[in-house]
Amino acid sequence: MERKKNKQPKLHIRRGDTVKVLAGDDKGKEGKVLEVDLTKRRALVEGVNIITKHTKPSAGKPEGGIVKVEAPVHISNLMLIDPASGKPTRVGRKLNDKGKLQRYSKKTGEFIK
Repeated sequence: MERKKNKQPKLHIRRGDTVKVLAGDDKGKEGKVLEVDLTKRRALVEGVNIITKHTKPSAGKPEGGIVKVEAPVHISNLMLIDPASGKPTRVGRKLNDKGKLQRYSKKTGEFIK
C-alpha cells in the first residue's frame, strides 16, 4: 500500500506571527501576518507591500476610486520575530514534552506559542 503524502506544507510562519521583511522594497519593515496562502506560499503582512488598486463603483462602494491595499509577500522573504527576545530568528521543529512537533526559536531554543 502506498503511503499518502501530506498535502499541506509546513511553513515557518503562521497567521498572527510578527515578521520582518528580508528582501524587496519594504526590506527591514516589521508587521503582523494577516493571512497565509499555502498553495502560493505567500503571506499578507500588515503595512507591508502596499499597492494602489483602482476600483470600479459598485453597489457596496458607489464612489469607487483608488484604494491602497497590502499585497502578498513570498514567505522566503519573511523572518519570524521571536516573541520572547523581540529579535528575528530562524525556526525549527522538535518534539515538546507531550510528544507533539512544535516550532521553536533557533536563537533562544524556546518553543514558540
